[in-house]
Amino acid sequence: MANAEIVAIGSELLLGQIVDTNSAWMAQRLTALGVNLYFKSVVGDNPGRMKEVISRALERADIVITSGGLGPTQDDLTREIVAEVTGRKLVFDEILMDQVETHFKRRGRTMTPNNRRQAYMPEGAIRVKNPNGTAPCFIVEDSRGVIFSLPGVPVEMKWLFENEVEPYLRRKFNLAEMIHYRVLKIIGVGESAVDDKIGYLIANSSNPTVGVLALPGQVDVRIAAKAADKEEAMKLIAPVEAEVRGLLGNAIFAVDDDTMEKVVGKLLREKNITVAVYEDVTCGLLAERMRSASAEHFLAGFIGNGTLSLRAFLGCPREPDKLEQTIRDPAALTDELAWCARTQAGGDFGLALHSIPDPKSQEQNLARGETYVSVTDGKTFKRFTSTMAGRGQYDRTRMALNAIDLLRRVLIEGMG
Repeated sequence: MANAEIVAIGSELLLGQIVDTNSAWMAQRLTALGVNLYFKSVVGDNPGRMKEVISRALERADIVITSGGLGPTQDDLTREIVAEVTGRKLVFDEILMDQVETHFKRRGRTMTPNNRRQAYMPEGAIRVKNPNGTAPCFIVEDSRGVIFSLPGVPVEMKWLFENEVEPYLRRKFNLAEMIHYRVLKIIGVGESAVDDKIGYLIANSSNPTVGVLALPGQVDVRIAAKAADKEEAMKLIAPVEAEVRGLLGNAIFAVDDDTMEKVVGKLLREKNITVAVYEDVTCGLLAERMRSASAEHFLAGFIGNGTLSLRAFLGCPREPDKLEQTIRDPAALTDELAWCARTQAGGDFGLALHSIPDPKSQEQNLARGETYVSVTDGKTFKRFTSTMAGRGQYDRTRMALNAIDLLRRVLIEGMG
């Protein structure tokens, strides 16, 4: 099986001015082709370091894909370095020059002299036309492996990868197998607990393989199989997926591209249930996610900010004489907030998320505090509590996800 390495080129990547999304996208496509990707490198526009990184990549990979450094400016050095690494001269190519000139004419723009640099490539390289930009690309077949040099502009790189790189790789390396994977999304069970339950599958699997990825509020279990086609891969995946489901049950809330919102939206539509929400520290994030789940079944979102707005929202409590006592009890208060959200919106369910961050906790993720979630149908309540509550993006994402998950469980299991 062929091995690949990606080399992303550009000082702006190292300075953090641009995020390297190209490498992540290519990694997914290489995986689908059945090509092993063991290394990804990022190097600035420095000839010495570029030579070192590309040389090392060519020594340990059958396929080296560079992205970036093919423009017309003085710091676009990929052509020169690839020629040097492979022991070739850099030669001017009239056909590449015609491609560059044609691109400028088609856009009605005047070509500047420095664009002639883009018509050079390593001697003996295979020229590749770029219909979406001025940077022609090339393939160098070396005794150690193959180098593809692609532009850094994402729209150009993606088109060339799909239309030039993939067909070439299939022919050159006789790629008859592909890799397909299934992702099971889990909530309410931490990464270490997931590993404790399915760790033996991770340690002992070969095809398919099993891996775990922790994200804010959820854990993904990836089951990847190598086969001739997707159907055969899914046959290999199916028994492993069944085993994981047997161990984790309803903690698995979605698969592959599904999200919590999609799952809950489908349940709301199937059961024709409407819901309204109240939230405070999450600042509308819960309401937005519920609206995206099913706009027609999301009636209203109420956002509180401090005691005054909270008291105004509780204008018509169930038991007015116990209001002060309720406000001092966060769990009872969250029940009341859910009840008021349902009542004021006239919905089937009310969902409330009330958080009390610890003012001494400065963490931006997993900050200390108290989070209370309650859902009601107007008769009974179902609750969720946590000892974390922060104003950081990860914490707010986690709190909103947990609140929607409580609603998901009620829609599946009922209020009992």
